Amino acid sequence: MNAVLVREDAEGFWTIAPAGAPTVWADAPPLDTMVLEVVGGHLAWSLLAGEPVPAAVLHDLDEAQEWLWAVYGEHVALAVADRQAVELPAEPALPTLVAQARKLAYAHWAARWWPASTIDGIPALDQQLLDTEIATLTEACELIVDGADADLEPLPAAPVALGRAEDYALAAGSGARQGELVFGRGSGGWDWRRCPPGLVDASEHAVSWELTRAEGATLVRVRAVAAPQLDAPPAHLHPRALLDTSVGAIDTELHLVGDTWQGTASTAAEAVAGVHVYVPGVGPDALPADHDERARIRDLVAARLRGATADDDTLLLAEIAAAASDSDF
Repeated sequence: MNAVLVREDAEGFWTIAPAGAPTVWADAPPLDTMVLEVVGGHLAWSLLAGEPVPAAVLHDLDEAQEWLWAVYGEHVALAVADRQAVELPAEPALPTLVAQARKLAYAHWAARWWPASTIDGIPALDQQLLDTEIATLTEACELIVDGADADLEPLPAAPVALGRAEDYALAAGSGARQGELVFGRGSGGWDWRRCPPGLVDASEHAVSWELTRAEGATLVRVRAVAAPQLDAPPAHLHPRALLDTSVGAIDTELHLVGDTWQGTASTAAEAVAGVHVYVPGVGPDALPADHDERARIRDLVAARLRGATADDDTLLLAEIAAAASDSDF
């Protein structure tokens, strides 16, 4: 039986959570944290941990009593009503509702964090299918969902422009012009938290740079493969590249050229230590790199697609459709 800790935190909120489970109030919730806004609070699950029992943060205990019994069982609901800090087994009265709520949280997570990548062969999810399933699951979870997550209005579907993996096999290849000397190049990934979804390919090889010299001038060129599902974004959502160089930081805007974001800047640098792709105002400015976490998410998503079958109700319909279209990659 899964046990949960019921307690009041330092901010005055009440939490109900398995030991070590992430909550929405963590300083830096992991990328795999799936969140659902519910009546009187929020629920969160760790995708990678596979924990079926959510972690709850409650700001209104009276409102939350409408569903606590369904998700955690009567004993937990009574403990919360009595403001008791205690460890109890989670015994949901409506386990099907809990499973649907988790799937809805996963669908919302996929809408934000699905690692679509032409380079890695991970197809984008069909936005229309995803929106439809979110609406269906929201209706099934009407007992608990609230706020923005209770909105049944689907977002407009974005047109899909898919490339093929082999088209980007040389993503870090030379972009030097005739007569230019290339004296440095590299490639890497980017922090998914720093851009809205659907702008940049999620691969760890999506971003590349080159230092070139010709006619007494040194240029640094940056390229980032565009996401496989991309509608031309407005100018304020164009990504930028912040380069750590031997002479300091260089910040340059990237422009969409075909299926690649590109930017160029003059510099006196002789080396580039790293490139950070970001959209101003999106995500945290300074948090540790999360390469391993991104790799684990990518592996989990790829495994779900490999094992997808049409009758697997643990998968989203958009995942099943993406697996069927995987030959395009």
